[in-house]
Amino acid sequence: MDRTGQYGDIAPFSDAEAAEAIAKLRRHPLNHMLSKYLFPNEKGNYLNSMLEGVSTVDDFQQAVMSKAVRSVLERTSDGLTYEGLENIREQGDRRFLAISNHRDIVLDPAIIQYILFTNGLPITEIAVGDNLLSSELISCLLRCNRMIKVIRGISARELYLSSQQLSGYIRHTIVSGDASVWIAQKEGRTKNGIDLTEQGLLKMFDMSGEKGFVENFMELNIIPISISYEYESCDIRKAREVLISRDRKYVKKPHEDTHSIITGISQPKGHIHLHFGRPLSREQISMAGDFPKNDRYQYLRSILTREIQNGYKLWKTNYMAYDLMTGSTRFADRYDAADLEGFRAYVEMKLNRVEKSLNREQLRDIFLHIYGNPVAVMLDR
Repeated sequence: MDRTGQYGDIAPFSDAEAAEAIAKLRRHPLNHMLSKYLFPNEKGNYLNSMLEGVSTVDDFQQAVMSKAVRSVLERTSDGLTYEGLENIREQGDRRFLAISNHRDIVLDPAIIQYILFTNGLPITEIAVGDNLLSSELISCLLRCNRMIKVIRGISARELYLSSQQLSGYIRHTIVSGDASVWIAQKEGRTKNGIDLTEQGLLKMFDMSGEKGFVENFMELNIIPISISYEYESCDIRKAREVLISRDRKYVKKPHEDTHSIITGISQPKGHIHLHFGRPLSREQISMAGDFPKNDRYQYLRSILTREIQNGYKLWKTNYMAYDLMTGSTRFADRYDAADLEGFRAYVEMKLNRVEKSLNREQLRDIFLHIYGNPVAVMLDR
């Protein structure tokens, strides 16, 4: 792909650009701190020793990212499981558009890449908002990980043009066979435990299509992916934001996204599970195509949302939160008294980490819904 043409400002780094970013990363004053955080059991500036001789995007993935993700998982999770990888293998050389729920800013795509890489499958490019590039350190890490830059915080006119550009890039990348692409099902992380697909995202995909509705989506080869954390990433941060947003517009503090990235990476996650679904079928897309105009996007949205929700794995934390938020014992057979006591203590410990001025009953209710809502969604299916 010509990275200096119409997609040059959003396309992932070329090897030459990655080499320049890696050089900046090695010189960054926080490099040593990052090294000790990612690899606490290693001596000295282990990260810099890993970066020696790394000059391409593929080198960076193999020498740094796969080891960094493995290190994070070993220290902050109780194990990673996954299923449905045959749905990726069956694609052979055909590229695809991976659409997943979004629970953690960085870990969602990082874990997906880790699974693909360690199973000998080509990793994808990842679509990430440019609001995460305010830190040079984070920017270097993301841009060296095949990041497609998604422009945020622009006017309606600029957004339309940016959406056209992003849509064109994604379609060209997949159809040409250059690479597969990952993108979240909605802008921003799910903050209430209910994974929903944005209708506008599907409209954006269709903007670059030159065929009919069905063919436009068939050639994107959409594969739904569901990621489930036993302990929700940044749970109390999300609950706090939802509560504050009830009274006024929530305004992020400077570097808040960076703090969320660090919290998401460092927070204990319990078990993690990924489900790789089957590609959306011609029949599914054709059923959506039978509807008029916007209704077709709405129907396709419901299909994709259902596939992602169906792949979500429910943990004890979900069942306990549902019973606590509903005042019932409906799922008491899924956990024991010690589990429930431990989860109650976990909830109160998290609530005590935010300012006392926030209403505790409301905050607790929001917090429990983050964990309990996936069960409510399952019951509604």
